Amino acid sequence: MSIINVNGLTKQFGSIAAVNNLSFSVEKGSVCGFLGQNGAGKSTTIRMLLTLIRPTSGSIEIFGHNLLTHRSEILKNIGAVIEKPDVYPYLSAYDNLKLFARLSGFKPTATRLKDILELVGLADRARDKVKIYSQGMKQRLGLAIALVHDPEIIILDEPTNGLDPQGIADIRNLIVRLSRDLKKTVLVSSHLLSEIEQMATHVLIIDKGRKLVDGPSASLFDPSKTIVELETLDPSFTRQQILNSPYGGNLMDDRDSSLVLQINRNEIPGLSRHLVTHGVDLVRLQPRHSLEDYFLQITNQNTDADTYTD
Repeated sequence: MSIINVNGLTKQFGSIAAVNNLSFSVEKGSVCGFLGQNGAGKSTTIRMLLTLIRPTSGSIEIFGHNLLTHRSEILKNIGAVIEKPDVYPYLSAYDNLKLFARLSGFKPTATRLKDILELVGLADRARDKVKIYSQGMKQRLGLAIALVHDPEIIILDEPTNGLDPQGIADIRNLIVRLSRDLKKTVLVSSHLLSEIEQMATHVLIIDKGRKLVDGPSASLFDPSKTIVELETLDPSFTRQQILNSPYGGNLMDDRDSSLVLQINRNEIPGLSRHLVTHGVDLVRLQPRHSLEDYFLQITNQNTDADTYTD
């Protein structure tokens, strides 16, 4: 069941289409990883989902209602963290959380505030002033503020920016818990593909404002579409041997001194035998099946990105 439905969404800034006829859906209870190169239109799309900017054309439905005509009731059930959270440094985490809840029209109990701070791992520092918090702790406080009114949808734009590895892991684990244990729907944009790969149930990839991929993460890692990277002593000779073989149609673009193919995983032994028997000095044959490889594969033809930066 889709909880967010976007149809034909377009946003023009002068002559530049930051988002161009974009359509996608987000499933209820999923963690949707929202990916794209710099300038792809991710942040612009998120700002339209939160009504921070108005679309040029197209429609957004959330909870089955049009966002523009049911703005207030929809936004009451959405929590968001856009870039770095803007909190009051001379207040404690507890007081920040209480203040922001009341500013949004929600009057939480003391138990609710403590529970949210416990959820984001700040219970033992709840009374400390935020000015002494690390960036990771401030980010978790931002998430607490987004969660305090118990929204059904959480929207996060680059929530791990500027965090150290432990901070990144903390945010990742929290996002997984929000979906798995609390049944929240999470839309998260990030440039850290390895993190999205570990937590996303669905992936949406856009480029130059247009959708490239939208679907379950599991479907992206079809064994029949395994990426294989080859390193040989003579790449030019190897390329020619591959082009003259049954694997010629699987050859993709070069990566520095390597050659890259997309083939069925079961064909890898046959590829190896073919190369060796045809005189190729094989240094390395490495199957790869990561989100990063998939992302690079489908965006490779669109590397001449627009100069607009979202």
